[in-house]
Amino acid sequence: MTQPVQNPRARLGEHLRAALALAARGVPVLPLRAGKRPFGNCAACAGNVCGGRPHMKSGGTCQCPAPCHAWAAATTDTTAITSQPWAAAWRLAATVAYHPGGTGLTVVDLDNAEAVAWARRSLPTTRTVATTRGEHWIYRGAMQSANAVRPGVDLKSRMAYARWIGPGTGTITDLPPVVRALAAKESSTVRPASHAIAVPALAEGGECRHRTPAYLERGICMAEQRIAEASCAVHATVYRTFLAVLSKHGRCGCLTDAHVARLFTAAQAKGESPRHCTDAWTNARTRLGL
Repeated sequence: MTQPVQNPRARLGEHLRAALALAARGVPVLPLRAGKRPFGNCAACAGNVCGGRPHMKSGGTCQCPAPCHAWAAATTDTTAITSQPWAAAWRLAATVAYHPGGTGLTVVDLDNAEAVAWARRSLPTTRTVATTRGEHWIYRGAMQSANAVRPGVDLKSRMAYARWIGPGTGTITDLPPVVRALAAKESSTVRPASHAIAVPALAEGGECRHRTPAYLERGICMAEQRIAEASCAVHATVYRTFLAVLSKHGRCGCLTDAHVARLFTAAQAKGESPRHCTDAWTNARTRLGL
């Protein structure tokens, strides 16, 4: 018997109903494109020139007129969700996502059977949601997000989004120290090596060609965005991004510790360890002869 073809409009209605139901419960939601990717920048923030910072309220919600900053765009405003330009985004959306940290939750994303087996041996029981390849274990309590804390395991909480699959089964329990410890192993205060920005001055001397701080700021913002949007080959993306920044800005002496710290922070948010960041930065400098 031929299976009926689902009406795309019905699918849209399903996503929107789920988003509104979550928002009504205080869960910040956002639409995702196919491949679980967030929507791109709105016109006001094209190229992420604002760095996602000037337009963010204290609660972490983007004030731009469109859902353009991924997790920071997640909202509980049901009027905004159903109005333009959000309504246009929902027409193109493939699924619903939410900001776990924005509702005081942490999702342990287990990406395969081996990771699920590890969690069942090592973590306290809590609410679980079956995914395509594994499970989401949901705990009460927010924390720093981190990717690849062990094989097949990501932590999604603050400054991250997770796909909404369903309510799951079981009772949510408090975030255990063992989960917080997983992130602690892969993160630390960002301290680039003191020589990391020791680059030569302009060979010919004279005025820096960047002329205004805005030129460099835009370059750093674009680099942060490129790293944040990496969906695979994160280490290679980080290296190539560091290489691009250094090739453009590394010989004039304008890069500061604060700039490098921002790049390292972006990389660590994608799961890179401080050592990997330092190695990538050093390798990029070596490649350019700096």
